[in-house]
Amino acid sequence: MKQPRRGYWCECWTEDLTERRRPSLLASFDAYTAPQADRWVAVTLRTVSPALDGDASDAAWEWLHDSRTETRRALLRAEPCTVSVTHKDIRITWTIRPVIFLPLSHRQGTELPSCARAFKPRASG
Repeated sequence: MKQPRRGYWCECWTEDLTERRRPSLLASFDAYTAPQADRWVAVTLRTVSPALDGDASDAAWEWLHDSRTETRRALLRAEPCTVSVTHKDIRITWTIRPVIFLPLSHRQGTELPSCARAFKPRASG
Protein backbone atom coordinates (compact mmCIF):
# COMPACT_ATOMS: atom_id res chain seq x y z
CA MET A 1 0.00 0.00 0.00
CA LYS A 2 1.22 3.49 -0.81
CA GLN A 3 2.12 5.90 1.96
CA PRO A 4 0.27 9.18 2.67
CA ARG A 5 1.65 12.07 0.62
CA ARG A 6 1.93 15.74 1.49
CA GLY A 7 0.40 18.20 -0.92
CA TYR A 8 -1.96 21.14 -1.27
CA TRP A 9 -5.72 21.29 -1.75
CA CYS A 10 -6.63 24.23 -3.98
CA GLU A 11 -10.10 25.65 -4.48
CA CYS A 12 -11.66 28.53 -6.39
CA TRP A 13 -14.82 30.04 -4.91
CA THR A 14 -17.14 32.74 -6.25
CA GLU A 15 -19.43 34.89 -4.16
CA ASP A 16 -22.08 37.36 -5.32
CA LEU A 17 -21.71 40.24 -2.87
CA THR A 18 -25.24 41.56 -3.59
CA GLU A 19 -26.98 38.35 -2.50
CA ARG A 20 -27.13 36.54 0.81
CA ARG A 21 -26.01 33.20 -0.50
CA ARG A 22 -23.11 31.05 0.45
CA PRO A 23 -20.08 31.16 -1.86
CA SER A 24 -20.09 28.60 -4.68
CA LEU A 25 -17.23 26.23 -5.37
CA LEU A 26 -16.13 26.80 -8.95
CA ALA A 27 -13.12 24.49 -9.21
CA SER A 28 -10.69 22.42 -7.15
CA PHE A 29 -7.25 21.00 -7.76
CA ASP A 30 -4.87 18.68 -5.93
CA ALA A 31 -1.26 19.85 -6.10
CA TYR A 32 1.74 17.94 -4.82
CA THR A 33 4.22 20.84 -4.62
CA ALA A 34 4.06 24.50 -3.59
CA PRO A 35 5.07 25.65 -7.09
CA GLN A 36 2.32 23.51 -8.64
CA ALA A 37 -0.28 24.98 -6.25
CA ASP A 38 0.63 28.63 -6.79
CA ARG A 39 1.00 28.03 -10.54
CA TRP A 40 -2.64 26.84 -10.64
CA VAL A 41 -3.74 30.19 -9.20
CA ALA A 42 -1.35 32.13 -11.45
CA VAL A 43 -2.53 30.46 -14.65
CA THR A 44 -6.16 31.04 -13.70
CA LEU A 45 -5.55 34.70 -12.84
CA ARG A 46 -3.70 35.29 -16.10
CA THR A 47 -6.55 33.62 -17.99
CA VAL A 48 -9.38 35.64 -16.43
CA SER A 49 -7.59 38.99 -16.01
CA PRO A 50 -8.54 40.35 -19.48
CA ALA A 51 -12.23 39.92 -18.58
CA LEU A 52 -11.94 41.66 -15.19
CA ASP A 53 -12.67 45.32 -14.53
CA GLY A 54 -9.69 47.63 -14.06
CA ASP A 55 -9.42 47.36 -10.27
CA ALA A 56 -9.75 43.58 -10.24
CA SER A 57 -7.26 43.21 -13.09
CA ASP A 58 -4.81 45.47 -11.22
CA ALA A 59 -5.24 43.34 -8.07
CA ALA A 60 -4.64 40.16 -10.08
CA TRP A 61 -1.45 41.50 -11.65
CA GLU A 62 -0.25 42.89 -8.31
CA TRP A 63 -0.44 39.38 -6.85
CA LEU A 64 1.22 37.88 -9.92
CA HIS A 65 4.15 40.33 -9.80
CA ASP A 66 4.54 41.23 -6.13
CA SER A 67 2.72 38.84 -3.78
CA ARG A 68 3.15 35.49 -5.51
CA THR A 69 6.63 34.95 -4.06
CA GLU A 70 5.33 35.46 -0.51
CA THR A 71 2.47 33.04 -1.21
CA ARG A 72 4.93 30.36 -2.28
CA ARG A 73 7.11 30.99 0.79
CA ALA A 74 4.06 30.63 3.04
CA LEU A 75 3.12 27.36 1.32
CA LEU A 76 6.63 26.02 1.85
CA ARG A 77 6.14 26.82 5.57
CA ALA A 78 2.92 24.74 5.37
CA GLU A 79 0.69 27.80 5.87
CA PRO A 80 -2.64 28.16 4.08
CA CYS A 81 -2.99 30.99 1.57
CA THR A 82 -5.81 32.96 0.01
CA VAL A 83 -5.89 35.15 -3.08
CA SER A 84 -9.00 37.23 -3.84
CA VAL A 85 -10.11 39.68 -6.49
CA THR A 86 -13.43 41.49 -6.68
CA HIS A 87 -14.93 42.09 -10.10
CA LYS A 88 -18.01 44.32 -9.92
CA ASP A 89 -20.20 42.48 -7.37
CA ILE A 90 -18.44 39.12 -7.59
CA ARG A 91 -15.58 38.08 -5.34
CA ILE A 92 -13.36 35.30 -6.67
CA THR A 93 -11.24 33.60 -4.03
CA TRP A 94 -8.56 30.98 -4.46
CA THR A 95 -7.56 29.02 -1.37
CA ILE A 96 -4.56 26.77 -0.98
CA ARG A 97 -4.25 24.53 2.09
CA PRO A 98 -1.52 22.09 3.00
CA VAL A 99 -2.96 18.59 3.29
CA ILE A 100 -1.94 14.98 3.53
CA PHE A 101 -3.38 12.89 0.72
CA LEU A 102 -4.30 9.41 1.88
CA PRO A 103 -4.01 6.59 -0.64
CA LEU A 104 -7.27 4.90 -1.54
CA SER A 105 -7.65 1.17 -1.18
CA HIS A 106 -7.71 -0.74 -4.41
CA ARG A 107 -10.99 -2.68 -4.73
CA GLN A 108 -10.22 -5.08 -7.57
CA GLY A 109 -10.45 -8.63 -6.41
CA THR A 110 -12.25 -7.59 -3.24
CA GLU A 111 -15.79 -8.72 -2.57
CA LEU A 112 -18.10 -5.83 -1.78
CA PRO A 113 -20.58 -6.22 1.08
CA SER A 114 -24.06 -7.40 0.03
CA CYS A 115 -25.58 -4.00 0.87
CA ALA A 116 -23.51 -2.41 -1.95
CA ARG A 117 -25.79 -4.02 -4.53
CA ALA A 118 -28.90 -2.64 -2.83
CA PHE A 119 -27.80 0.99 -3.28
CA LYS A 120 -29.78 2.81 -5.96
CA PRO A 121 -28.76 6.42 -6.66
CA ARG A 122 -31.60 8.93 -6.72
CA ALA A 123 -31.98 11.53 -9.43
CA SER A 124 -31.25 15.00 -8.10
CA GLY A 125 -33.61 17.80 -8.71
